[in-house]
Amino acid sequence: MTHTGPSDKSTTATLTIDGTQVTVPVGATILEAAAELGIKIPTLCWLKKVSTTGACRICIVKVEGVERFMTACNTPIKDGISVITTSPELESARKKTLELMLVNHPLDCPICDAAGECDLQDTCFSLKVDKNSYGADLERLPIRYDWKLLESDPNRCILCEKCVKVCREVVGREAIEVVDRGDNTIIDTKTGQPLDCDFCGNCIGACPTGTLISRPFKFRGRPWTFEVTKSICAFCSSGCEIEYHTLHGRVERVSSSDDGYNKGNLCINGRFGYAACNSPDRITAPMIKDGSGKLSNVSWDQALGAAAGRLKDIATLSGGSAVAGIGSPRVTNEESYLFQKFLRGALGSNNIDSEARLGYLPSQVIQWEMLGYSGGTSGMDAIEKATAIVVIGADLKAESAGFAYRVIQAATKNDAKLVLAGSRVSSMNKFANAFLQCRPGTESWLAAGLCKAVFAEGLATAENGNRQDGLKSSLDALSFERITEISGISETELREAATLLSSGGRTAVIYGADVIRSIDSRNSVAGAVNLALLTGAVTETGAGIYPLDEKNNTQGMLDMGVCPEYLPGYHTYEHAAATFGSAWKSSVPAIPGKDLFQIVDAIESGQIKALYVMGSDPLHFMPNRTRITAALQKLELLVVQDLFLTDTAQLAHIVLPATTGAEKSGSFTAIDNRVQCFTAAAKPAGHSRSDADILTALHRLIAPNAIGGSQTTDALHHEITSLTGLYSEVCDHDGCRMGRIKNRTAAFVCRPLAPLAPLPATRPFALTIGPVLHHNGSMTTRSENNLLVEGEAYVELSCEDAASIGISAGEVLTVTSDTGSVSLKARPSEQLRQGALFVPAHFRGAAVNSLTGSASFPQHVSLSKA
Repeated sequence: MTHTGPSDKSTTATLTIDGTQVTVPVGATILEAAAELGIKIPTLCWLKKVSTTGACRICIVKVEGVERFMTACNTPIKDGISVITTSPELESARKKTLELMLVNHPLDCPICDAAGECDLQDTCFSLKVDKNSYGADLERLPIRYDWKLLESDPNRCILCEKCVKVCREVVGREAIEVVDRGDNTIIDTKTGQPLDCDFCGNCIGACPTGTLISRPFKFRGRPWTFEVTKSICAFCSSGCEIEYHTLHGRVERVSSSDDGYNKGNLCINGRFGYAACNSPDRITAPMIKDGSGKLSNVSWDQALGAAAGRLKDIATLSGGSAVAGIGSPRVTNEESYLFQKFLRGALGSNNIDSEARLGYLPSQVIQWEMLGYSGGTSGMDAIEKATAIVVIGADLKAESAGFAYRVIQAATKNDAKLVLAGSRVSSMNKFANAFLQCRPGTESWLAAGLCKAVFAEGLATAENGNRQDGLKSSLDALSFERITEISGISETELREAATLLSSGGRTAVIYGADVIRSIDSRNSVAGAVNLALLTGAVTETGAGIYPLDEKNNTQGMLDMGVCPEYLPGYHTYEHAAATFGSAWKSSVPAIPGKDLFQIVDAIESGQIKALYVMGSDPLHFMPNRTRITAALQKLELLVVQDLFLTDTAQLAHIVLPATTGAEKSGSFTAIDNRVQCFTAAAKPAGHSRSDADILTALHRLIAPNAIGGSQTTDALHHEITSLTGLYSEVCDHDGCRMGRIKNRTAAFVCRPLAPLAPLPATRPFALTIGPVLHHNGSMTTRSENNLLVEGEAYVELSCEDAASIGISAGEVLTVTSDTGSVSLKARPSEQLRQGALFVPAHFRGAAVNSLTGSASFPQHVSLSKA
């Protein structure tokens, strides 16, 4: 028998396995060749996504002409060899190997969390190892109970090393390693050191036994008692495939299959952030504020009736423009669509916006004008095949960890040249071929410098012809000396980076929050997009351009029209308002509405009297907290639809309890434009309802004759696809009818750059507020798991500045700006330049937006001992 395969003799080899010939690529292992034939060789230490170890020796096979048995997982094939995968001798040797493993393995299956999903158990069962001919005095090793979120029992360890390899090769850390030798060998931290860890839990997913377990999941139940539902992570913008494990309608664990798009790799938020769903702070019933100003529980009929009645009265008496809405990047595509449809179709208002106004939306308007496309231009898996990558103004793990994992794979497995450019050092620096550390706020000069260096080195691609002339002319007006003076990056560094970025001809460009929310964001973003054009990143042979956002569905929210400039699908009012109005059986205003900042202005002037806030907390994310508080208190009606009684919700007249992503069905659009659908896994908390159900009920009450009062999911998807033009009726995954169309027809346009000269600093320190690794938005500050790792806000400053102030780690500093002051614990760091500060944005109690007068960074502040 012959299994046909590739026929190029220079790149393939043919061998015989169990009597059947198979042709596979040169370099493949016997294990991989056997898999081509559907032959399963037992393994314990093999894991597809990491390098092989050959430690367990369960995968031994017989190679004709070789005296000893060979491990199939790490033995490369040779042309003409003959392999036997099963025989009495092999079965006996495998059983003896397992018996030796079990000599030192405690038989504590009744209390082991891995029981029922333990690879060691399964292998013993399949090989019929039901007794042990070996024996030894069992020496119990101490269990590591001191690790946050993880627990390690070395007595159960079979030293497969999968956890170590996943930590190093996938996550890019070295939190654990093989310690000691011989009988004393264990997996542990470096001798005498605490666990320095991302707490992603990917080592738990890789462990074939119960050695590494999740502390929050310990003793929550047996694996077979849980209902497992495939879903999509509702935290960052990577769009990871996950599995919710629920018991009695409550999420008790999150895992991910190695067969999924993200190869089973998650971050701390994806694996442990689910605790927010079970938070005791969840709103479980509708509330209305009484005459004394106290919010009290009411029925859904009362709450919906009051909200609908007051919204309709204000829209009728003062016009639809007296109403505004703030949407959410957390909710599904369908819910965002229904939200803007409700505001536009039922209330007659285009005053619709979201936190994307602070950076991501303006950046994508620029990218759309230059490329004819927003979001990622390729699936993020294309990054792994890149030969060169530049990351500008982004802390990858903090903003979207899935991108970090892809970049690590490209750098370590594909030898991609990695250039990191920004004001802060990150955990990705260990993989970088070059690090360009600019001064905070000079990202536009940095991007311009990289573009100028590409031209200077003669490396610009010819894809755009004379469309590059305007850019080149604008860069000719900037000297390298001036760029160096402002950014702190030398001409030599820029030229060397440009050469690296042109390596191999397949470049990826990733830009993040420090570019998108830079004080000169227009030139920063245009510079990043120009760099993608000059390096060919956005061509068919390139590896793509990827703007980053912290939240899971920001791209989908904008696609659905939650912004005042465009209708769903980025259609203008002039060309499409009548079409949408006809489809919705309503009258859609034909002029753009007010954006987030204009909404605040209009509330203060009395033009906007009612505000509907869905899944958002303006008091947490908007700059100048004091001003926003006063504006919200001035409203005649504030309706808040949320999971928690946020600071904004506490000011509301009506509060409507919503559900989490685990408790409803729908779809999210990842930042690389993958649309992924999911079904509900858990029960809603108390009497909470999905955002879609709430919006549909309100639409029915206010505009009963309009479409939207009652609609099936299929009908809604058809409506979205037919009106937006962004989707096809056939998706590339199971469940819904929406597949994103990647159809770029617009010509690419390089944009001239004129970076702004920095304004004189009014205070001595440059403050940036942004995301950190162990949290995502404010949602995970409701997760006891995440808080166990990072429990409070802090101010990070350079070690030099800490020494000059005379402050030590943990001591309290007061940070003062023109708009307010906050007191935070100091965290001296080697990652920042002198004069730069960083504060995490996640923690509600710290109220760090009291320091900000605008949405851009850096903000200039003063420091003093508290």
